[in-house]
Amino acid sequence: MLQEVDETSEIRGHVTMLNTLKHYQVGDGACIKVITTKVHAPLRSQSSVKDDENFAVKYFHLVDPDIDTDLSKHPEKKALKFKEMYLTKLLSTKVAVHSFVENLFRSIWGLPNSKAPLAVKNFFDFLDAQAERKKISDPDVLHIWKTNSLPLRFWVNILKNPDFVFSDLEKTPHLDGCLSVIAQAFMDSFSLAEQHLDKHSPTNKLLYAKDIPQYKQEVKSYYKLVKDQTSISSQELKIFLQEESKKHQNEFNESAALRELCKYMLRYFSEVSQKLEQTDAPARLKEDMQNVKELFESMKRSGWC
Repeated sequence: MLQEVDETSEIRGHVTMLNTLKHYQVGDGACIKVITTKVHAPLRSQSSVKDDENFAVKYFHLVDPDIDTDLSKHPEKKALKFKEMYLTKLLSTKVAVHSFVENLFRSIWGLPNSKAPLAVKNFFDFLDAQAERKKISDPDVLHIWKTNSLPLRFWVNILKNPDFVFSDLEKTPHLDGCLSVIAQAFMDSFSLAEQHLDKHSPTNKLLYAKDIPQYKQEVKSYYKLVKDQTSISSQELKIFLQEESKKHQNEFNESAALRELCKYMLRYFSEVSQKLEQTDAPARLKEDMQNVKELFESMKRSGWC
């Protein structure tokens, strides 16, 4: 009986090659008879890719996509990659999940009640102030600053690794590939570069090619709305941070956090003090910093950190 996966399947590293007629040494011109048999319990736990419900194993058919064959050394060999074979299934899958992906994206760059979260507004205002201070007038620079600091540094990491948030989620290789496609579409939405795609472009980029221009406009609108929003005062930010701290007051190890601050303070005290001198920081701030250093040194001598 011919099976996609059996004891004789070729395994390259962590990738299993599906059995073909060549694998079973069925030559050209051979006659094959297909018959219906009674269903018996399989001798192996897995005889087909369909039996691998969790996609725990990575497969390939004719050419291992992780191996770039040097065709210059073997011109008689031609790498065959039939991504078009799966394009229809990819498109139908994209249509099925499209509304969920859009809702996810717009919940990230959307503004409930036309107001950005206070932390985001405060941080973006800080970047705007830094650009003004350094006399940077190019809006693309600010766009890149904001994109690199929040969407690409934080949100992309969550999109590609939801198991960081949901501890009971098992991220299989198949799911990881799907999440990478969504994360790539998200990154492209924040990119300022124009996409020039053709039939040779990666399939994951072709899937969202028609959606990206609209997403880019929404992202630009998001940044503009946040910038036009009324600035928050330091008192408002302080109250917000205190309320957030109360929500999570039993979730942090304060002793461990203080130990890390102690290590940082003692290691970089000279550099920080020098920077305070250069920026004409208030004398009270320097005095407080010296007091904290002495306190940490005292605690270190007692073996605390």
